[in-house]
Amino acid sequence: MAQTRFAPDRGLTSRMVLTMFLLGLLYVVFVGVLVALGLRTVMVLLIAGGILLVQYFLSDRIALFAMHGRVVSPQEAPELHGMIDRLSAIADMPKPRVAIADSDVPNAFATGRNQKNSVVCVTTGLLRRLDGTELEGVLAHEMSHVAHRDVAVMTIASFLGMVAGLMTRIALYSGLGGRSRDDRSGGLPIGLIILLVSVLVYAVSFLLTRALSRYRELAADRAGALLTQRPSALASALVKISGEMARIPTRDLREAEPFNAFFFVPALSGKASLAAILATHPPLERRLDQLAKISAQLGRGV
Repeated sequence: MAQTRFAPDRGLTSRMVLTMFLLGLLYVVFVGVLVALGLRTVMVLLIAGGILLVQYFLSDRIALFAMHGRVVSPQEAPELHGMIDRLSAIADMPKPRVAIADSDVPNAFATGRNQKNSVVCVTTGLLRRLDGTELEGVLAHEMSHVAHRDVAVMTIASFLGMVAGLMTRIALYSGLGGRSRDDRSGGLPIGLIILLVSVLVYAVSFLLTRALSRYRELAADRAGALLTQRPSALASALVKISGEMARIPTRDLREAEPFNAFFFVPALSGKASLAAILATHPPLERRLDQLAKISAQLGRGV
């Protein structure tokens, strides 16, 4: 991984490695079960693998298309480009492409498999609501995702859940009535076994990726605040955006909710919050508490 001036995070690195190892182990077990059941899974796995490759190499374009974002030139967004130019120079990393999504949901995201193929996108709603220092804090947060390469890891980590989802659909639509070839009279339906295993695999992969997602947001807050030396600006942006979410129409929030894992702040469709174990982001209070501690450390010259 190319070195930058973003603060390294061993905790994030170890969690990414552990998550990928556990998901890989789970994937091997999953395939083993399917093979033991006598299924011809090659075609399904090839399809899933093809989707993974497309998702990995074209993740930036897919994300921009889904969020109605477009890459803008320095002439179209001079202030935004200026901030990212400055942060790229400070961080000693290649400048990512700059994009704007026409959405009133105040948010931002970064995507791309590496630093040379990355894009940082902000919504028009975010640009309208934040001042310069707050916006710079959000951009530093997003660029740290690129530097840490956790976006690419999250993309790969979604592969197992995708395979399990495909197998679940196949079991639902074509295999629930079939029975084991070794015991046609009283064996469990093959489709039912596939369904149960697929649901279990999906649930485990879901929880692992959500846990990684929560930690990577804390890591990005920390790295972004240390790079800009303005944790209070990032904290102000967090408070402002979280408060503004309540004013966004529910329909718009629901449209944005599938991308929560990649957003700066989750778009919540509804007043009831999800359980912490299912959330894509850590609680706002925890993020603010971490930034307050960083501010105190910087004030003491630590």
